[in-house]
Amino acid sequence: MSNDLMPILLNATLFAPLVGIIFILLMKKNVAKVTALGFSLIPLFLSALAIYFYAGNPQSGAYGSDFVLFSSSPWFNLNTLDIKYMIGIDGVSTFMILLTSLIFPILVWYSWGKVEKQEKTYYLMLLLLETGILGFFLSLDLMMFYVFFEMVLIPTTFFIGIWGGKEREFASMKFFLYTLVGSLLMLVGIIYLGLNVKEGVLTTDYFAIRDALASGAISSEVQTWLFLAFTVSFAIKVPLFPLHTWQAVTYSESSTTGSVILAALLSKMGAFGFIRFVLPFFPEASMKFAPVISVLAVISIVYGAYMAIAQTDLKRLIAFASMSHLGFIVLGIFSMTPEALSGAVYQMVAHGVSTAALFLIAGLLFERYESRKIADFQGIAKQAPKFTLVFMVAVLATVGLPGLSGFIGELMILLGSFSSSAVSSTFAVIAAISVVLTAVYLLNMFRKTMFGETNENVTKHVFDLTASESWMMAPLVILMFVMGFFAQPFLNTINKGTDRVINLVDTRTQNVQLSNVEPVKLETPSETEAVYQ
Repeated sequence: MSNDLMPILLNATLFAPLVGIIFILLMKKNVAKVTALGFSLIPLFLSALAIYFYAGNPQSGAYGSDFVLFSSSPWFNLNTLDIKYMIGIDGVSTFMILLTSLIFPILVWYSWGKVEKQEKTYYLMLLLLETGILGFFLSLDLMMFYVFFEMVLIPTTFFIGIWGGKEREFASMKFFLYTLVGSLLMLVGIIYLGLNVKEGVLTTDYFAIRDALASGAISSEVQTWLFLAFTVSFAIKVPLFPLHTWQAVTYSESSTTGSVILAALLSKMGAFGFIRFVLPFFPEASMKFAPVISVLAVISIVYGAYMAIAQTDLKRLIAFASMSHLGFIVLGIFSMTPEALSGAVYQMVAHGVSTAALFLIAGLLFERYESRKIADFQGIAKQAPKFTLVFMVAVLATVGLPGLSGFIGELMILLGSFSSSAVSSTFAVIAAISVVLTAVYLLNMFRKTMFGETNENVTKHVFDLTASESWMMAPLVILMFVMGFFAQPFLNTINKGTDRVINLVDTRTQNVQLSNVEPVKLETPSETEAVYQ
């Protein structure tokens, strides 16, 4: 592909949904869903092209790194402001962009005929949210990154508060307040960084800030506070224990669309933030606090699993299962080994696919039975074999069965954590044991809902997947198998980004260790000879 066409490709991926919003505003309500589907498919096609050309690019990208910088131009280029519109992709972001572009057409498809109130607003918010998430993963300017980070907050709150369940107002308010507090902490950190990179100028250029931090422009003590500001913000988004209390009620009370977006995409924004900003900007602080973060990650794994076992509400069970799996991802990130970090990115994509399928299945069950209680579903397998098969694949992928998407990432995280010098191997042992708990609560839930004597409620609502629903679920099911059997093509691309992060962390931390070593003072010739020998 010509370099002149590269900016067009990624800019079109980012802004196609926004163009769709304009068309939706101008058209009648009954055309809104068709318009939303069409404009949500454009980023899917373009992001697949972007990954294809990125994977085949043998040369290093922007600023001597593996970033393929597609577009960079001044946004606020004043005497005291240096804020750019700058977007690009690397091995960490490529498949997150593709996952985002895949989820939204599926959600538009799922929503056909199901939205009863404010239909145009619903599809408008979907496209706005898609733009925000894509912009988050593409941004290489911190102020632009923050704008997209906040842009995601508004439509997500609408999906919870307008189209959610009985406690939607409480859930949307809790989500809004938690996320707002976290993002404001990060904004303070961004402004401080921007003011201390260039004298007299506020710059939010990702590369300028990263290089300035590497050269010691900001003291290690201040970097620690900045690390904490960014970490709290991203930990809320994941969510990581003990900042998780908004998650269960928000996931369960949101609409199906909102639940899928929250679990499959928004939670990954927090994990992505750790990889994109926290590790490269603050490697010394990351190494220092890695044991603490890893303890919280392991608590999230175990706590999420035990809470899932106790649930009688299907959506709350999936919510706590998601929390447990995200703990695995955070453990992989802060193990800071090539295997664990690549496994964490792989698991981000795999978990996004399987948890999206699980929440869509929960949504389909709720439509048929108007209930989220596991006890209200029993013996469905006799009535709905296709539905049962799709449900089984999604459950087994989430459990981490070899041959499905969830296995590779978890295995790499565990292997990398065992060999990590940043965290104790005990954490990996506990995480490995918790995999058994995952199998217990997910397989038990599947058994209770699908098998046994047919529930009277099930008999009244005989159903199986329609042709439309089968086609809707097919991409997710296929991807679970593809990621399970053909991991290497994914990892070849992911490793381009994760290797750069690991090399940067190793270089920075080794330089700090060397600078702290006091030179040996040799007082006599005999001492000099002894050291030489």
